[in-house]
Amino acid sequence: MSFEAPALLLGLLVVPFAAVGYWLVQRRRARYAVRYSNLDVLASVAGTRSTWKRHVPAALLLASLAALAVAFARPTVTVQAPDERASVVLVVDISGSMRAQDVQPTRLAAAKEAMMSFLAQAPDTLRVGIVAFSNEPQVIVSPTLDRAQLKQGIQLLEPAFGTALGDAIARSVDLARATTAVSGQQAAAPVKDAKGRALASILLLSDGFQTRGLLSPGQGAQAARAAGVPVFTIALGTEGGTIVDREQVIPVPPDRETLAAIAQYTGGEAFDAQTAGALKHVYQGLGSRVGRRDRPREVTSAFVAAGALLLVGAAGAALLVAPRLP
Repeated sequence: MSFEAPALLLGLLVVPFAAVGYWLVQRRRARYAVRYSNLDVLASVAGTRSTWKRHVPAALLLASLAALAVAFARPTVTVQAPDERASVVLVVDISGSMRAQDVQPTRLAAAKEAMMSFLAQAPDTLRVGIVAFSNEPQVIVSPTLDRAQLKQGIQLLEPAFGTALGDAIARSVDLARATTAVSGQQAAAPVKDAKGRALASILLLSDGFQTRGLLSPGQGAQAARAAGVPVFTIALGTEGGTIVDREQVIPVPPDRETLAAIAQYTGGEAFDAQTAGALKHVYQGLGSRVGRRDRPREVTSAFVAAGALLLVGAAGAALLVAPRLP
């Protein structure tokens, strides 16, 4: 938390001075004493009072003073808000190994459902593109705000053959240099925020080792790093995943090491999903994170409201704990 007028925080000094004053008043002895011979009768008439309850009004009043003093300093907090210039490219592996059923119902079906959940969590202002890759990468949908078009593109995904991982990353980097929302011109590099961070990112899902392509995964990662585009990777599947091809059972474990190295090298994060539920959770979490930037928000009104409520509470508590005679 920061403050627009931090010097006014000196007003908080009123709180300890008021607390000390209250303590001194409580310690002061009564000036006059009343004599009453029958103490049992007096006790039955006056009743008993809880020691701590009589201090509640003062505590609420001090808390109210503290809240109002902070409000005068105009506090601000940093929140994440959608950035209308941001974009993300969803890169999905559609190689033959995505037919494996170790992730129910199949790896590709689970991936398609998880991509739908990403769209549900992502800000409406986030431009999303889709790249699918097998023997070569293919742009399914260019970055757009049209969620219906994106959902249609996801539904069209079907498993194919090989895995051209490096080419897919490089093609996604090109797509990340998308049309800017302001000028409508092709950008030489992804749009960046005030701190120089790219507002474009790549979310790459793959379930196997590279088997096709002109570029290696490392070369694809170099292209992403040179462009300042972080790559978030998801390794889908289990070590026991298999597919049947020409009556042969072929093991198709995910290449977690390569995907983790790509994420680390480009400044992204690596995730591991061995179930459909875990995959959906990853996509939902990333959908609520990407495409947002830190923005200051003044919360003076919240402290003023808290101070007012505490003040009302102090007045109410004072009426409740005030001594009453029968």
